[in-house]
Amino acid sequence: MGTARTPGTLRRETREPGELFGPRFALFADMLAVGITTAVVCLPVVTAPAALAAACSVLRGAIREDRTVTVGRYAAALRAHGLPRTLAAGATVLGVAALLGLDLLLARAGLPGAPAVSAALAVLAAAALVVGLRAAADPAAAASWRTALRNASARAVADPGGCVLTAVAVVLCGAFVWMLPLLAPLVLGPLAFAVTVIELRATGNSRTSEG
Repeated sequence: MGTARTPGTLRRETREPGELFGPRFALFADMLAVGITTAVVCLPVVTAPAALAAACSVLRGAIREDRTVTVGRYAAALRAHGLPRTLAAGATVLGVAALLGLDLLLARAGLPGAPAVSAALAVLAAAALVVGLRAAADPAAAASWRTALRNASARAVADPGGCVLTAVAVVLCGAFVWMLPLLAPLVLGPLAFAVTVIELRATGNSRTSEG
């Protein structure tokens, strides 16, 4: 029976001589830097899925292997998705969002059963967002979004608690931006960090049960 490696087990817990900030603050600073970088890469919109996946990738390395977060590592993680698959994933997300938005407009046009349809579409959009975020945090996303989505869907069924935690993370990030819009360029870092930790928790629990 193997023991699952939990997030943060490889990170230093104490400061080195002369170190101004401890390792936990360094991880916090990395998270904010990743947030700003991801926000910039997301500006074309269609690059958003790959940008978030790259953020999750570098933060996963920082959490599990104590790897330094650098622009080079982020760029390498972004390139790993390939331009064609990056654009295809972004276009798919935009298409789904546009379709859901159109359906919501039609549902609110005073048609019979509109409230029920609006509620169902809102739940569907929330579920799609949660599964999409969990797919972005899956290492398989660098090779195949289809595989990552399949894995994320399976984990969503096996780990509903992780879906709730992901939804809470999204709501909290949205609340922070609503209260202080200046935080908008930063929140993608904490969101990517939260989703990454949730996925590490899920995969860790899975390995423990298998062992």
